[in-house]
Amino acid sequence: MASVAAKLAKDWATASGVGANETPRKYLNQYFEELRAQCLASKTLFEDPTFPAAQSSLGINDLGPKSEKVQGIVWKRPLEIKPYPQFINEGATRADVRQGSLGDCWFLCSIASLTLNEDCLRRVVPMDQSFDANYAGIFHFKFWQYGEWVDVVVDDRLPTKKNKLVFVKSTSANEFWSALLEKAYAKLNGSYEALSGGLPLEALEDFTGGIGELYYFENAPQNLFQIIQKALRRNSLVTCSTKSDSGTGEIVVSTNVVKNHAYSLTGAEEVVYRGGTAQIVRVRNPWGYKEWNGAWSDSAPEWDEIDRKVKADLKTECDDGEAWMPFSSFLVEFYRMEICHLTLDNVCCNENHKWCLTEFSGSWTAGCTAGGCKGSPNFWTNPQFRITLEEPDEDDTGITDTPLCTVIVSLMQKERRRKKPEGGCLYNIAYYIYKTPSNVQMGKDFFKKNKDVAQADTYKNHREVCKRFQLPVGNYMIVPTTYNPSEEADFCLRVFTEKRAEPSEIGNMVDAKLYEPLVISSPDTEAQNGAEEQHEEKAEFKAEDLKSILNKLLSKRHNIKSDGFSLKTCKEMINLLDVDNTATLSNEEVSILLKKLEHYMKIFLEADTNFSGSIDAHEMRNALQKAGFSLNNRIQEVIVQRSISADLSINFEDFIACMIRLETLFKMFNILDTDEDGIINLSLSEWIWTGLI
Repeated sequence: MASVAAKLAKDWATASGVGANETPRKYLNQYFEELRAQCLASKTLFEDPTFPAAQSSLGINDLGPKSEKVQGIVWKRPLEIKPYPQFINEGATRADVRQGSLGDCWFLCSIASLTLNEDCLRRVVPMDQSFDANYAGIFHFKFWQYGEWVDVVVDDRLPTKKNKLVFVKSTSANEFWSALLEKAYAKLNGSYEALSGGLPLEALEDFTGGIGELYYFENAPQNLFQIIQKALRRNSLVTCSTKSDSGTGEIVVSTNVVKNHAYSLTGAEEVVYRGGTAQIVRVRNPWGYKEWNGAWSDSAPEWDEIDRKVKADLKTECDDGEAWMPFSSFLVEFYRMEICHLTLDNVCCNENHKWCLTEFSGSWTAGCTAGGCKGSPNFWTNPQFRITLEEPDEDDTGITDTPLCTVIVSLMQKERRRKKPEGGCLYNIAYYIYKTPSNVQMGKDFFKKNKDVAQADTYKNHREVCKRFQLPVGNYMIVPTTYNPSEEADFCLRVFTEKRAEPSEIGNMVDAKLYEPLVISSPDTEAQNGAEEQHEEKAEFKAEDLKSILNKLLSKRHNIKSDGFSLKTCKEMINLLDVDNTATLSNEEVSILLKKLEHYMKIFLEADTNFSGSIDAHEMRNALQKAGFSLNNRIQEVIVQRSISADLSINFEDFIACMIRLETLFKMFNILDTDEDGIINLSLSEWIWTGLI
């Protein structure tokens, strides 16, 4: 119950603007300004109880208490490491990021790319922080997380060995912004160990909320160099990665390129060379040293054969980890590239690069919406989301007679990195896109008769799968899915279009058309007969009486396998029909109840095809619809979670109890909604009273 209330409170806060970059959600409910003011008033330095300077913040396996990597670690504040520490010294640049002993080069090369875009950098790293004015040992940073911005507070105690930082450090020994940013990101993900291994695109999106695209060079488009140039001109953040066929560790080869490593891509130029043009790209190793030593490197002779001004603008001669190289060599030495485009949410975004964002949040829940891949029998139960593409792109070439819309669909699974040190893993995820005629929930038959019009390339165990499509104007349904059924996770589905796309979650309406039987008082009704058999001349029936009547009648139904109704369920039935608040039912009300039960029994039996006395949890959606209930995924997930057994089935009594409870809730709401506007207002006393009924 508390978790449901917390989700509702979060939804209300989001609707009021909380989660925007200007008004980020306070992570773990920690308010930077308030905490700093308290420390300044008490003349103490902040110590973060939610991410302490302790073993728990380092990790449990590779950085666990028995690991040699953590032996000798001492947590120190910058003031204890250097006499005159600086938060940022002469501007934040890519040279401020040098990797330590943590395997998070993917994260650090993304920081280096972030420094190339000052607007984005300032959104992540608030610049009004220092070790001088108002210093209280507390700092904060902002990250995008699955549709919202969060403000993360940390103290400035950092892991050291022999008075040197263990993890990321700056080229300038007294500069600490990058180390504190890494600590904040570690806190967001649960520990430093959780940052080991990943795709740079993950951090780039967390820095910007932008669009991620992944290119593998074995399938690279012919115009990849132009794509890189265009992305860099538009202030997109770009990284690239190497790999090795031998071994999994980072290996330095003869060209000084580090294999199994992530780099930042910081430049792409065409220069006049030997009567023609040469395509060159600039890459940066987050180590801050070990850079490419081949053609167009810092000391290469190629620089002597180009225009002096171009040479002066582009060439550098220092071992800072950054060097130019031929684009052809880049395609050989590297195998993958990530581009994070910026959306309209970014202050630096302009009309030359505009994307409209449509965003959904959802969950895969076992027995309800975790239907598995397309070959799974319950694929149809996966969440369904609808977009309407009404306008083609402005630059649609008209190559076909059908106007086309550019669509980038991104599916992210949430919070899986946090579970990594505990053995959690990323699920294999993908999505399918269908052309759909209406905004109604599609069942088994639809997926049997209709093929998808587009899909993610393949299932991948990445945090995100993303792909670009060209689709005709029309209505589409997106079905996000895990590969295996019953894998539970929250997800964020984002759709980027050049023109506004009208969104909706399919089946998001909540309504009910309740079965109301017409009962004519008669001495020979089944209710009356049952009542006379149990209690002669009884005018009102209590829960105990009802239990006796119903269980005797149920024992005669050989097609229903059940141990009978509990007293609790019988009380629920009385609550449904007890309008005069006597906690009893009359003969006529018992007759109405029996007809309702007969109606629900018929629905249950249709779903219980093997006469097991229970139905598959996935069939609950169809059963609810047949009973007249239109419920969104969130409500259906709660119903299933409260009703299912370990084998993902729902027994007869729980099914009936669910139907009765739903009827009661709808009727209570309709009674209280006196002005019929779909909203009711209750005092605390009224709220508790209705909840206890």
